[in-house]
Amino acid sequence: MSEHIVKAYDTELQDLDDMIVEMGEATARQIQDSIQSVITRNTELAKAVIDLDQGVDQLERKIDALAVRILALRQPVAADLRRVVAALKISNQIERIADYAANMAKRALALNDIPEVTPVYVLPRMVKIPLEMIRGVIKAYVDLDLEAAYRIWQLDEEVDEMYMSYLRELLTYMMEDPRNIGPCTHLLFIAKNIERIGDQCTNIAESIHYMVKGTPFEESHIESAS
Repeated sequence: MSEHIVKAYDTELQDLDDMIVEMGEATARQIQDSIQSVITRNTELAKAVIDLDQGVDQLERKIDALAVRILALRQPVAADLRRVVAALKISNQIERIADYAANMAKRALALNDIPEVTPVYVLPRMVKIPLEMIRGVIKAYVDLDLEAAYRIWQLDEEVDEMYMSYLRELLTYMMEDPRNIGPCTHLLFIAKNIERIGDQCTNIAESIHYMVKGTPFEESHIESAS
């Protein structure tokens, strides 16, 4: 991005980027810790994940306030306008991902009160790609890297396939023994949250494309990501 005559303007735009990165890093930690709290049956860790969600919400509000200030005082156009609009969209998308992480932590609290079932140990493998996606898409945002954004967008198909496979496994466990229905239902909701994390990461990738290219993602082809 080019520099502006008013240096405070550049500082404000950089502050937007910095807060997006901070949100992304905090949310990635939430995701990782929420799954860890499920696997280790760690109630305190689950509560910490839930508490951290408030901090992510506060960052989103700060981004909203700064973006409104920039729009009102700087009246950005072209690439700058797309940058501010993209920051608003992406902060909202990250906040939703943080909500999914908090939801998983809440399920961890419920699972701690009932007997453990074997399918729980699939979750770390299932969340691996979505974690790569959130970290990668934030880096793509900072680097304005369309190729990376497109690769992340493509990864969602793998997340969807893993979710469907896990869903079938859970249904099998529930049919084999009615006592598995309770814990497997909680795992099903956790898996759905993981799948939704992948969806939101693809939305962020699409926002990056619009920010850089100024055209809707649907109009692009693989070549335009380069």
